[in-house]
Amino acid sequence: MKPFFLAVLALFTLAALSPAALAKGPDLETEHMRVYSVQGEFETYREGLEMAITNRGIVVNNVAHIAAMLQRTAADVGGEAIYLEGQAYEFCSATVSRHMMEADVHNIVFCPYIVAVYVTEDEPDTVYVSYRRPVPVGTEASQESLRAVEDLLEDIVHETLDAF
Repeated sequence: MKPFFLAVLALFTLAALSPAALAKGPDLETEHMRVYSVQGEFETYREGLEMAITNRGIVVNNVAHIAAMLQRTAADVGGEAIYLEGQAYEFCSATVSRHMMEADVHNIVFCPYIVAVYVTEDEPDTVYVSYRRPVPVGTEASQESLRAVEDLLEDIVHETLDAF
């Protein structure tokens, strides 16, 4: 009877977790980007992303309303709708950025960091959260500092996805 009870408890626990909380890896990973997806509402994950950034004491420098810009200019350039919603959040961490630039003054090009949240026309129930990966270049100290940037971005994305 006890193994049956434990099995039932495990099933209820798994059912209570959101799909994002089941910690799957990225849907797409290249040298330059990581893309995650989750079923849900854009606004929920957009707010989650903003909170994941600001909860760290980081100020969002800019929110680029990319989907709105593409929709607004589609008729002028002859394009079709790509996104239902799509925004990119630009920010830097004073601490992480300072270490990155102390390691190599030319690492300024990696700031600001950008995390995007979007829903495509083709998959209206899927929210994507992705970021541009900083390429670890330069000295060992520079490479280590750029890995810390990616760790920060990865933590922000996971907090965003796991919050709901």
